[in-house]
Amino acid sequence: MTLKKYLWPVVGGATIAVCAWLLYKELRGLSLDDVWDSLSAISPFHWLLAALSTLVAYAALAGYDRIALMHLGRSVNLWFITVTSFTTYALSHNVGASVLSGGVVRYRAYSSKGLSGREIGALIAICSFTFALGTLLLAAIVLILKPHITERFGEGFPISASSATGYTILAFIALYVAASFLRLRPVTLGSTRLSYPSPKVVLSQLIIGPLELVGAAGIIYFALPDAGNPGFVVVLGIFLASFSAALISHAPGGLGVLELVFVMGLPDMDQADVIAALLVFRLFYLMIPFAIALGVIFVFERTQFRVGRDADGP
Repeated sequence: MTLKKYLWPVVGGATIAVCAWLLYKELRGLSLDDVWDSLSAISPFHWLLAALSTLVAYAALAGYDRIALMHLGRSVNLWFITVTSFTTYALSHNVGASVLSGGVVRYRAYSSKGLSGREIGALIAICSFTFALGTLLLAAIVLILKPHITERFGEGFPISASSATGYTILAFIALYVAASFLRLRPVTLGSTRLSYPSPKVVLSQLIIGPLELVGAAGIIYFALPDAGNPGFVVVLGIFLASFSAALISHAPGGLGVLELVFVMGLPDMDQADVIAALLVFRLFYLMIPFAIALGVIFVFERTQFRVGRDADGP
């Protein structure tokens, strides 16, 4: 138990240290003035588009919980779902160990609505699967449309293999969709029984998962200048790689991981412009939501305390 308690903080800390060292090697010629000039060069219109992309991303995140509750057959107020989802992801994206940190928020929130621990665990699993499904679907599309994107992270991976990988991923997703429409039997793994979601749930997953990731990637895309910009599809592909790596690393906020992957993936762009765009992403997608989420948690816990005190009576 002690080992598990300290494992992910150690992994996250080590990841940040390694990425910070690699970033230093990449950006040692970069000055803060260069980054500030790049931030100042972002037009008000692009700031607005980046902010709207943030709203799209977080609106879609609320859909993750809605989809999971739909599959579980539980009805919860839409506003409550939206606030819970927003708080969950705003916290987990910044703290790291997203399943654990997000699980605490979801448990406190949904248990107050009568969901059991087992149901909340299933909800978290479905949300994670929806994210993975959206990531795989978009990754497949990127690999098919822009197979050369793999060359940005090193040579040795044939272009034809990139396209083939994309089509293979789409084939597995198609099997999952077909299993839902054909209403195949549930899969039993040990004592766990997994039922295929209904077609309505699956179609919702295929829309909401990609929409959230497109919105998040849009924040960075709109903050980047036109000079050297490879286009949205490539930026999206790099974002999928960087964001997935950040989640796997368990580094708080993906600190250092996002920056390293993007700097490596956009070698033709001014490094100051790339860092400036990532600062905009951190501001809109991480820092502002995190500050709001802390306020929401405070209000919720205060309300729960008052309800419990009133229930106890004088």
